[in-house]
Amino acid sequence: MSLSDRAGSRIRSIPVLAGVLMLTALAGCQVRPLYSDSVGTSTALASIEISDADDRVEQEVRNALIFLAAGGQGEPANPQYHLALNVTTRAMGVLYDQARDRAGAGRIVVKADYNLSKTSTGETIKSGNRTAVALVDFPVQEFAKVRAVRDGENRAAKELAELIRADIAAALSR
Repeated sequence: MSLSDRAGSRIRSIPVLAGVLMLTALAGCQVRPLYSDSVGTSTALASIEISDADDRVEQEVRNALIFLAAGGQGEPANPQYHLALNVTTRAMGVLYDQARDRAGAGRIVVKADYNLSKTSTGETIKSGNRTAVALVDFPVQEFAKVRAVRDGENRAAKELAELIRADIAAALSR
């Protein structure tokens, strides 16, 4: 066998070797659904109580979280976890029309700081913050503008609740 034949043989065996190494590495991985019954994440999510809301947007986030966490069953009678939630909202114009001196479109930014702790010990399991943004058009009519802002707040609140629920589910599945 010549030197070039051996080099060609080695080059052809590299993809085969890489494939074997990849299969070996993947054999050690465990893939399991986040909300499976064997993990117990859905049961843990259903046993979370959420702090009372201070304003309308925080109440929207709270209601969506209760629905998402418990699957529509409401808050638990004997909670194992407590979620402290603090939500802030900001509306800002982004397309400014100088001729009319008003914003034609904007965005609603809803931000939440949260802390999930065990009720029995007070130990923090997960804390963090998340932000959701909803884009809105600002019509000329004032009532339509108010409704557009409220609709944007509601959309951002639901998106924020889904993000927080995903964070909490990941923490509880460990």
